[in-house]
Amino acid sequence: MPVTYSRSSVKRWPSKDEVDRAVREWADRVAREKEGVVRIGYFGSYARGDWGVGSDVDIVVIVEASSLPYERRGTEWDVLDLPVPADVLVYTLEEWEALSSGGARMWRTIMEEAVWVWQAGRASDPSG
Repeated sequence: MPVTYSRSSVKRWPSKDEVDRAVREWADRVAREKEGVVRIGYFGSYARGDWGVGSDVDIVVIVEASSLPYERRGTEWDVLDLPVPADVLVYTLEEWEALSSGGARMWRTIMEEAVWVWQAGRASDPSG
């Protein structure tokens, strides 16, 4: 979370580069640990570049399938290692395709803003 300088009470909120690096490392780790991960990215203020003190990172994970209801899936992903609070949205491939074909607003927002950091079948690309 926020970092306090050793001789000061001033807190510094993590930069976009710090969050990007942390999300990439997190994505690489969880994709190895969990079966069926198809793609991982982040969107919102850190992806757009307009983050500020108190901003969280919005992570989207696409999985092949899940037996859990949508509302509970995000709680199954440990994000405590990330330097800022995180919201994790987990969609199955079927749900993702339905959102895309219906032109859902959330899907459009994610597709316009997302920085994709991990995809099945290819290594993490540092450039995004």
